[in-house]
Amino acid sequence: MISHLSIRDFAIIDNLEIDFHDGLNILTGETGAGKSIIIEAVSLALGSRADTAFVRSGKSRALIQLVAEDRDGSETIITREISATGKSSCRINDEIVTLSHLNSFSKKLADIHGQYDHQSLLNPDHHIDLLDAYNSTEMLPLKEAVRNKHSEYAHIRKDLAELVAGQADAARRRDFMQYELQEINSAALQPNEDSELESLLTMLQNAEKIAGNLNSSYDLLYSSDNAALSSISRALHQLKELAGFGNDLQLLSENLSDLYYRLEDIASDIRKSREDVLFEPEQIDSIITRLELISNLKRKYGGSIEKIMDYREKLSRSLEQIDNADETAAELAKRLEACESDLSAISEELSAKRKLTALTIEEKIDIELAELHFRDAALQIRFSSISDDAGQKAFSDNGIDRVEFLIVTNKGESPKPLAKIASGGEISRIMLAFKRIIGDFDEIPTMIFDEIDTGISGFTASVVGRKLADIAKKHQVICITHLPQIAAIGDHNFRILKKTESDRTHTVVEPLSDDEKTIEIARMLAGMDITEHSIKNAEDLIRSLRT
Repeated sequence: MISHLSIRDFAIIDNLEIDFHDGLNILTGETGAGKSIIIEAVSLALGSRADTAFVRSGKSRALIQLVAEDRDGSETIITREISATGKSSCRINDEIVTLSHLNSFSKKLADIHGQYDHQSLLNPDHHIDLLDAYNSTEMLPLKEAVRNKHSEYAHIRKDLAELVAGQADAARRRDFMQYELQEINSAALQPNEDSELESLLTMLQNAEKIAGNLNSSYDLLYSSDNAALSSISRALHQLKELAGFGNDLQLLSENLSDLYYRLEDIASDIRKSREDVLFEPEQIDSIITRLELISNLKRKYGGSIEKIMDYREKLSRSLEQIDNADETAAELAKRLEACESDLSAISEELSAKRKLTALTIEEKIDIELAELHFRDAALQIRFSSISDDAGQKAFSDNGIDRVEFLIVTNKGESPKPLAKIASGGEISRIMLAFKRIIGDFDEIPTMIFDEIDTGISGFTASVVGRKLADIAKKHQVICITHLPQIAAIGDHNFRILKKTESDRTHTVVEPLSDDEKTIEIARMLAGMDITEHSIKNAEDLIRSLRT
């Protein structure tokens, strides 16, 4: 609900603070005092478009802040700032948001019924949900079944459409993919083949140098007169003669012996490596040719041998799908037909229940309209079927129905959409009738009514007041009224005054105590000449409406 409203430098409002409460909040005051300006400010806070004309004369900006309180006690603060230069900003809990985001967010907080644009019942897209909510116990399981079946139907239909569309160029794609697959298969690639070939190529291209260095290394270790192994052998002989003279000398002899045999093994390995080195230009040419082939395949199919192999698997699967396309299409068509039959049956069942529910709502709304001084008015809930671009039967998550609430306000007239009703007062009272019947299922916590008493008086005004009080048992209601019969039934009453101070006029709001409320009702009954008799009449009116 809306718990607090702060308005600064807006139209004729200088600085105004209002604390709203649960139940029925009534705003009264003389014509021109600024009651509708307050609703205009609320409308702007909820996301309607701003106009620099709203900025109070002589001020640089207007500021509106609205505090909405959830049932769990958490607060949401909406701030709307309008600059005299034409700029406007919107914030939700100090986070800057777009106007469209604010408008969408605020539709969950409040409905304004009157001459403003926060009227969810005027949006035909919302009507089917209101209708379903009225009989939710039966509707919701069916709606869930329709939603799930429609999701399955849409998925199968999409797959079939893509398959059929792809068959048109399947032959061309098949030839090209077969060419690519054959090209990759004929290469007979092996994992890491390119790295191994590059290493081998490097060896072959440097074979002469490798062979020369290996020969020199072998000669230095083994073959020459001053070879390292010969020198180490002579040194080892000398140390072995000393081994019996102490442990340290014995250890030196053993270590040198180990070194000698290790070098002998290395020399043998060098000799074998020297014998394996070959310089074959034909092999070099073959490797270069192979690497060029691999490079070309990598450039075309993925950048690495691993990616080429992955692409080959993808080609194989795609070709298999193309070869089996007719069989797959037939299977999908069979599944689609069965799914459409199930979806049609569930949607028809849902539509039948909606139409029965619509008759109940029409009957109840007509009674409400008659009590609200619309004796010739009648509600008509119009159903139409969803169709595709070709005019064929179609489905949605909501089934097969389009629903719109139409209204006849006078005899002989044709039904009109709710949005086409011109009078703000008529709209408010018609909205009141809807809220009285459907409001229990509407999750919007706050309802704001302006001009609801236009064109009514006496007994009808009392009926309007009682209906507002009924709605206020489950919703917060904020209502501007000129009629004492409506004001008298308020749970919380506020008086809007226009004051002049220092040659400036501004609007103020005064919350009324019970005694002040009685005096305000007396003023509304008798004008400014308040007497004991008018006060007594006000007390009687309040008492009669409370019983």
